[in-house]
Amino acid sequence: MDDGVLMEACREAASWNRLLRIAVNVSAAQFRRENLDAQVRKALGESGLSLAGLELEITEGVLIEDVLRAKKTMQSLKSLGILIALDDFGTGYSSLSYHRGLPSRLDQDLSGIRWLAWTERAIVGHHSRCHRLAQGLGVPVLAEGIETKVQMSLLVQEGSDEMQGYLIGRP
Repeated sequence: MDDGVLMEACREAASWNRLLRIAVNVSAAQFRRENLDAQVRKALGESGLSLAGLELEITEGVLIEDVLRAKKTMQSLKSLGILIALDDFGTGYSSLSYHRGLPSRLDQDLSGIRWLAWTERAIVGHHSRCHRLAQGLGVPVLAEGIETKVQMSLLVQEGSDEMQGYLIGRP
């Protein structure tokens, strides 16, 4: 996400007839800048979008580059009231040291592990383990990449918090 993308996403969401939350991916370059919180405040102010209408998605890989700086940036964003989703959770960078108390939600991309040729039940089992971990951290999990009714049914049985994917709606 660059400043223009953030601004356009906020303007678009502010124009909707009802309050829905838009999730905007934060690029590594954007996250590394010292002024991300100022850019978010500016985009919200100029667009008229409420805090409840914006969620920022940050990948785990960006966080491990400089854990202390990442925590400071995330705490600054959270102090504004911004929801933060830790995107692609469980894809290889996980470290509980920077998860506790920082993200508002964990986004687990189930499509990213399909190359293992696991059965749908195994994929859901993987999600279930991450879901229990997230419950321990006190944050919900969004299961991304839901493409079949079987996956959705199994995730509902597991008590999944939120789901998205081509089965539910195209981007």
